[in-house]
Amino acid sequence: MFVPASFRTAYDEALGRWPGPVDLTDLPTPYGDTRVNSCGPATAPPLVLLPGGGATSTVWGACAAAGLARRYRVHGVDLMGDPGFSVPQPGSPVRSVHDLTSWLDAVLGRIGPRGGSEGPVLLGGHSYGAWIAAHYAARYPERIAGLVLLDPTRVFAGFHPGYVLRALPMLVRPTPRRIRSFLAWEAGGAALDAAWLRLQEESAAFPTVRPVTGPPPDPAPLRQLPVHVLLAGRARCHNPGRIGQAIAEVLPEARTEVLTGVSHHAFPLAAADAIARRIGVA
Repeated sequence: MFVPASFRTAYDEALGRWPGPVDLTDLPTPYGDTRVNSCGPATAPPLVLLPGGGATSTVWGACAAAGLARRYRVHGVDLMGDPGFSVPQPGSPVRSVHDLTSWLDAVLGRIGPRGGSEGPVLLGGHSYGAWIAAHYAARYPERIAGLVLLDPTRVFAGFHPGYVLRALPMLVRPTPRRIRSFLAWEAGGAALDAAWLRLQEESAAFPTVRPVTGPPPDPAPLRQLPVHVLLAGRARCHNPGRIGQAIAEVLPEARTEVLTGVSHHAFPLAAADAIARRIGVA
């Protein structure tokens, strides 16, 4: 797979902010090789984190540096078909929710607790990554020690129409300028991390792959699990208050918190300290 040099440079710059040492691994799966960036004690419990669409695994460096890498072996995963270094297998595209969960199952089977394939893992995700994580947990609840959803989209409710309209030009024909303009609007004028923003802009040069869409995950299996949901108080993609109400209806035992003053897309960076304090804490 061809990766533009400018994207590689921006990716490496963002990855350089992780607390070292960072292990880069390309895990073989039936859908292609998956890039996993890992840090933290090798003997610590595994924490697998899925980024939002287009964000790449590098977005988790701030959370790792804020304390997660002291308590866990943190594994950030580049999503298959997204910008990043996961390389799709020719002839085996990820086209459905079943494909996504099967791909992730293959990845988790090679990560596993303390480097093995036995036992459940703590699984987290942001935005689109949270949707994937929730679908996986609904299909394989016995393989999950806990589920952490950071401002999940399309798990408990759909997108706000105004958000979709604003994002449409960027989605139809992404350019660095359109990406920057959209993210600045969504952040509501808040400062954005320069390295992260540069990587987002460089993703415009990546081959466009239509993301997998589908229904929300079945909430019934998720009721068997410890579920912790953190919502971005200033998200424009949905109404956090309404999302909280929806969670209370379908997952009454879930722990739900709203982090005020934080927008959706930069959530793992802007709220890294708060996220690190809360993940894995009952």
